[in-house]
Parts: sequence; structure tokens; C-alpha cells
Amino acid sequence: MQILSRDSLALGGFSGIQETRLVTDSRVFGERKQPQTSEGLGSFVYLADAQYQPNGESGMHPHSEIDVISIIIDGRVSHEGSMEHGKDLVAGDVQVQRAGGEGFSHNEINPDESKNRMLQVWALPEVKGQPASYKFYQPSLDCVTRIYGGDKSQSDTFDSQTVIEIVHLKTGDRLPLAGEQLNYIISGAAEFNEDSELHNAQEGDLIRSTGAKIFATKNLHMLIIRQQ
Repeated sequence: MQILSRDSLALGGFSGIQETRLVTDSRVFGERKQPQTSEGLGSFVYLADAQYQPNGESGMHPHSEIDVISIIIDGRVSHEGSMEHGKDLVAGDVQVQRAGGEGFSHNEINPDESKNRMLQVWALPEVKGQPASYKFYQPSLDCVTRIYGGDKSQSDTFDSQTVIEIVHLKTGDRLPLAGEQLNYIISGAAEFNEDSELHNAQEGDLIRSTGAKIFATKNLHMLIIRQQ
């Protein structure tokens, strides 16, 4: 089991954003990869835990051949651009934008006078040249909600062999994990048990494990990345 703490990494950012990058996969970043950060898993290649300054924004910028997942944790984000222009997102909302070969441009804005918090996640599409597309989710607060990945036979999520899920567990709840996983603690705390070795994880920890069992020691909000 490997644990990477957000607080052990340098704080960076651009425009009106402060962020900590936890995953910068070599397939995308090459020599620009930050050496302290983790590699991804499957098609998952990037994770940043970000705060927008009051009234801060990313600025309009383009994407192509990447799936961009925005998970709003605290506050609000106003989204403008070539897909779902003007859509407002609030804490708990998730948007997934598939740039495909068509591509899109967007700007994400904090409309409030206080900082917000969001996760920015990237995944590589398994087929290039697809049209740009958009999906929106409001994950349940008491279970596991899939926001990315799955078979081509379904349309609830963008298809991929890499599955990304939002998990909410109450204190005392347990969840077994199968196979290799990357798990990011958004808030709360948990005990990870892998081969009878116990590790305590808290907000801001990224855990790479195989076949671990999770016990929530404090109401847990977590991001899970796995291969199906």
C-alpha cells in the first residue's frame, strides 16, 4: 500500500486558482511530470485538489482528446464555454466533459466572495476522434455513485475500462475493494486493511492499494479509481 499526502506536496496554481496536483501521469506530462506526484491508473491521468480565489476563474482554455471531470466539494462554480454554457454547479455536483477529437473550450468561475473547493480529474478516452459531449451527476450521499466508465452497452456514463466512483460512507461503515485501486479521501477518515496491515488515512490522502478493506472512522467522502 502506498499513501501520498496532499500536505506533503507543493501548492501551485494559475490565474485565480490554487491547487495541489497529486497525479500527473507520465503519458500526458512527460518531462513536465512533478516527480513527487503519483502515476495514474488505467486511463486516469490527472488529479488536482483546487481552491478558486474569491471571484477567481481559470480563464477560457481549450481541451481535446481528454475527458475532464469536475467535482464540486465546497461553494459554487459557474461554467461557461462551448458545452453547457452558463451552467452553475454547487457542492456535490459533478460534470464530465468529453472533448474528443472535436474539442471544446471552457472557463470555470467562482462567483462568490469566498474560496470554493473542487477536484479536477482527467481521463484519456479509449477511442480517439469522438464528438464532444457532456454529462452531469448529483451523487447520492449514502452509497457508491459511478461517474465515469462502464460498458458500451450503457449510456449513463462515458464508456471506459477505467471506472471512477464517488463514495459516501457513514462512520462505522465498511467497504471491501477488489483489485488495484487509487482512492482519494475528499473528507473524513478511514482505516485501510491490506493483508492484515492497517493504515489510517485522512482528508487529502491518496492511497494505492490492492484488495484492501475500508472502515470509515469518520464520515467518509472518497473518490475511487479502478479497472473493471
